[in-house]
Amino acid sequence: MTRSGEAMEQTGTLGPGRAVNQHATPELLVDDADQPATASKATAKIMLVDEEELNIEILQAFLQEVGYANFVSTSEPREAIDLMTNERPDVVLLDLGQSQVCAFDIVSRMQQDSVLKHVPVIMLTAAADASTKLAALKLGVTDFLAKPVDPSELLLRLRNTLTAKAYLDQLAYCDTLTGLANRERFHDRLDWTIRFSRRYGTTGAVLQIGLDRFMQVNDALGPGVGDRLLRAVAMRLERSLRDSDVLAHTASDATSTVLSRIGGDEFTVLLPALATVAGAGEVAQRVLDIVAAPFNIAGIELFVTCCVGIALFPADGTARDTVLKAASIAMRHAKSEGRNRFRFFSKTLNARSLHRLSLEGQLRKALERDELELFYQPKVELESARLVGAEALVRWRHPERGLVSPGEFIALAEESGLIIPLGSWVLRAACSQIREWRDAGHKLPRISVNVSSHQFKQRDLPRHVQSVISETRINGEGLCLELTESAVMEQAHESIQTLDELKSSGVALSIDDFGTGHSSLSYLKRFPIDELKIDRSFVIDVDRDEDNAAIVTAVVAMAHSLGFRVVAEGVETIEQLRFLARKGCDECQGFLFGRPLPAAEFGALLGREGLPVLPMRSTVLAR
Repeated sequence: MTRSGEAMEQTGTLGPGRAVNQHATPELLVDDADQPATASKATAKIMLVDEEELNIEILQAFLQEVGYANFVSTSEPREAIDLMTNERPDVVLLDLGQSQVCAFDIVSRMQQDSVLKHVPVIMLTAAADASTKLAALKLGVTDFLAKPVDPSELLLRLRNTLTAKAYLDQLAYCDTLTGLANRERFHDRLDWTIRFSRRYGTTGAVLQIGLDRFMQVNDALGPGVGDRLLRAVAMRLERSLRDSDVLAHTASDATSTVLSRIGGDEFTVLLPALATVAGAGEVAQRVLDIVAAPFNIAGIELFVTCCVGIALFPADGTARDTVLKAASIAMRHAKSEGRNRFRFFSKTLNARSLHRLSLEGQLRKALERDELELFYQPKVELESARLVGAEALVRWRHPERGLVSPGEFIALAEESGLIIPLGSWVLRAACSQIREWRDAGHKLPRISVNVSSHQFKQRDLPRHVQSVISETRINGEGLCLELTESAVMEQAHESIQTLDELKSSGVALSIDDFGTGHSSLSYLKRFPIDELKIDRSFVIDVDRDEDNAAIVTAVVAMAHSLGFRVVAEGVETIEQLRFLARKGCDECQGFLFGRPLPAAEFGALLGREGLPVLPMRSTVLAR
């Protein structure tokens, strides 16, 4: 027979040889008012295992009288392990009378379970011989109480055991930075809740929360500020979930919400027993709103957003790993669409994720199998109409799919970290090609190579660039490194040193996608750069859009005043070209002058006596 719930209102004795004094004054026995909340009488779940049902009732009534309120019990030893697995007690009081073999079997089976082995067992036994106690200790029994049981000793042992367990749980299952549940606790809780869901037909959800651009805060302001921000986010999330009106307000294991930090800048929320699926979306929106409000950390106002992925169980899976994977896929999809949004998992997202995972594996092999090659897009000087440069653009010739769009695999490389080896390959391949063309006697334009924000953050980038230049035996003046505006401005002060070191290699430096970031003129004039590239988004309709025209005009004037050359990319029409020429733009790049060409075709454009003049009518270049 098994029981769980409130203790029965009954006191008395356990029988000859194992009495609890019904006249003892509970308040004088033990005072645990100063114990940690995690070991409090009100919340501790005590499991009673005794073949005599009356003994359970008496002991439970006595413990209730001194303040304990959460019990689960069984008089069937064979049911003990299953009951422990489902109820997760904080401590087990095990009294099987003369059935020592059965008691030892229960303890032994607990030690074989990854969760139950951490549940303390206090054995009530009449056996006084040392060999029995030693055998029990070897199996994993935590403590003994000799029968007849002394009430004061029972309460003291119980209090101390629960306090010790609470401390160990704090060490093992709490995130040291935020005080939230850690990954192990969350996994354990999710396993239990999924089993509960299967048994009672409830619907639950896992929300995976990822902060947007947290690493930028961490890199710019230091890990100390980053840690304080994570703690502040944790406090807000905890308050938001506690106050949420779509969650059950109860301490019941079946319906309690679990918030955890699983590592880095990611948090997870377990929502058991949802009334409606829409409730998960409401909680996710609440999380977005509460995180988006400004934080004040060390006197600095910070604005942080997050993305949330939602997976439901059993709809999206009935195993922990499946549900967590679904939530992670949904969160990554939300991030790919922008910031500050949530998405539910779907089979379509899973198929897309599997495709990206497969493509990532193939891209890793592409670097090893020499499936990548560089194409070169011409850059033309408007004054002379000569070919004065080219941008090296990587292409992937997939053995089955043919040319894979850079828009598909470049973003994947950035997310997976492959952008570092990919960028290194591009630099080395471009420099090797420059060496090959020079050996063939060609007069070369300056070749531009893109440097990703991930590469720019690498401390050894200047040394790596110098090493490649030396190995390929080229003059650094023939190479231009294009850096995105956002990457350079992210840590502007530190960027100056990196740019100076790169410049010492003899290379030219260009700020790509200019106008899309937030440049500070005070820093811009200190950067040792040679050119600004106006982003194609401003070149589109520049001859018809007054706003774009004003931006381009201002950028050209500002750049020239600082001594920079100006390159416009994405030029596709004669009208755009004429506008840019009138405003004094120095160089242009785009389909109007030619699409990116394989190395052999681009090499054919290069003359041995001088850089080629591309066919342009004089009316086009009229100022």
